[in-house]
Amino acid sequence: MYDVIHDGQYRKNWDPNMLESFDIARLSDNADVGYYSWLCPKPIKNRDVVTLRSWRVMGDEYIIINFSVKHPKHPPQGHLVRAVSLLTGYFIKPTGPNSCTFIYLSQADPKGSLPKWVVNKASQVLAPRVMKCVHKAGQNYSAWKQQNSPDLKPWLYPEQSNLPMMDPADLSIQRADSLQNVDESSKKDALESEDSS
Repeated sequence: MYDVIHDGQYRKNWDPNMLESFDIARLSDNADVGYYSWLCPKPIKNRDVVTLRSWRVMGDEYIIINFSVKHPKHPPQGHLVRAVSLLTGYFIKPTGPNSCTFIYLSQADPKGSLPKWVVNKASQVLAPRVMKCVHKAGQNYSAWKQQNSPDLKPWLYPEQSNLPMMDPADLSIQRADSLQNVDESSKKDALESEDSS
């Protein structure tokens, strides 16, 4: 499951909401900066984030966390709303040869001026959907990886990474209040009618 979360090539196969995802640069052997954009239900605008991700293996416990940062070469784009990951993380601990404890935490600000009920509804739907997709992805990963660069795992073997190194001083934490607040309140009626049907 740790490999499933890290493997950006595989994510294209299992994440139905992903528009685009790529690694930007490496900060250390266990930290990088990446970009991710995702589909939102119409008529809401799609979102994106730039995050600093770090990971650590401690015995049989695997941890991955990320939070939003500003990258000078990846500013917000006009056709997407820049969201903010306050803290997103995964904790994985094996419980048997084919099972594990898997904890997913996501605290994010989707930005825009969405009605609170839309944000609450999305929170109730998105986390379980992510868990279902990740669970299925975990079951299929070994077979997929055998056919797709089986020995390439830069998250375990940093010498395999071909990402450019970046100075962390070139980044700053992305604060939600520094982003443009795109007004999507007019979408409320369309969403309510879609929700009731």
